[in-house]
Amino acid sequence: MAWNEPGGNSNNQDPWGGKRRNNGDRKGPPDLDEAFRKLQESLNGLFGGGKKRGDDGSGRPGKGGGIGLLGIGLVVLAAIWLYSAVYVVDEQEQAVVLRFGKYYETVGPGLNIYFPPIDQKYMENVTRERAYTKQGQMLTEDENIVEVPLTVQYKITNLQDFVLNVDQPEVSLQHATESALRHVVGSTAMDQVLTEGRELMASEIKERLQRFLDTYRTGITVTQVNVQSAAAPREVQEAFDDVIRAREDEQRSRNQAETYANGVVPEARGQAQRIIEDANGYRDEVVSRAKGEADRFTKLVAEYRKAPEVTRERLYLDTMQEVFSNTSKVLVTGNKNGQSNLLYLPLDKMVESGRNTSTPPASTASSSNEANARAAVEQQQQARTRESR
Repeated sequence: MAWNEPGGNSNNQDPWGGKRRNNGDRKGPPDLDEAFRKLQESLNGLFGGGKKRGDDGSGRPGKGGGIGLLGIGLVVLAAIWLYSAVYVVDEQEQAVVLRFGKYYETVGPGLNIYFPPIDQKYMENVTRERAYTKQGQMLTEDENIVEVPLTVQYKITNLQDFVLNVDQPEVSLQHATESALRHVVGSTAMDQVLTEGRELMASEIKERLQRFLDTYRTGITVTQVNVQSAAAPREVQEAFDDVIRAREDEQRSRNQAETYANGVVPEARGQAQRIIEDANGYRDEVVSRAKGEADRFTKLVAEYRKAPEVTRERLYLDTMQEVFSNTSKVLVTGNKNGQSNLLYLPLDKMVESGRNTSTPPASTASSSNEANARAAVEQQQQARTRESR
């Protein structure tokens, strides 16, 4: 049955289950002011405020309640201050503490406390390597524009300088990087920037950048500078590709030429060495022959002194034998009674006829030539005898 239905207990109940009193008052939910008043009284009792009523008996708190609230506020402020004053520094971090705006100390890892607002602290990671990337168009030494991307890796090595000497040290690092990059690229030719000169550029940029940072006293140390593959601007990329292909063709032709030279030069050196060895052999042969002839002549002189006629005749016969062995025709002239007689010995015909009949061995042919030479010599001697008569 609803509480407000006719005939119900509408006079004694309300929706919250309260019953009306006889004096017409109803029992509802507890009053919020009363709840706050009870909480205040309990807190005053805890902090020694006590329950003090006004003289008029109104029940309102007096001075004791105000002193209790002030104590609570002080405790809360002290807790907040202590929470903000105590801090922990990790193993990879350091903290710089300033007292009245002046450097006081550098704090290492562990639990520490400082006194704000008198002190100020700046905490940074000093072991982690940080990276900064830069890319832009640069003008090379030969007045060509290239896009050079690079990455700078660095870390904080002096936190005091990093915090106090420069307002924004990482911004200063970016400006110094751009300055060093422009200086190095501006003093390098385009082909070196695009091809094999990147490692040398990276080392020069690192050295110059570190010198700038040390001059500024930023507390930053550059650990690595990586110059990535540079490229030409998009507007002239096709022309640069043609240049790169031409350079590759040049390198390929150079390699082929070096290969050919590596094959020809050793062969030429071998031929030169062979010619030198042949010349040395010929020289030794000529010298040895000359020495042998000189020795033979010395011995021949001794024999000539013993028997001049026999030696002279023998030399003549040997000479004629050597001469006639190298010719195919012999002409002999002589005088008889003032008339000239010409004798012709067709040795070639005689040799051919002998070959047609029978092929004599080499010893027989040589003896035949020797006999013919002796016959010619005898005829010449007879002619000389007749002339002498």
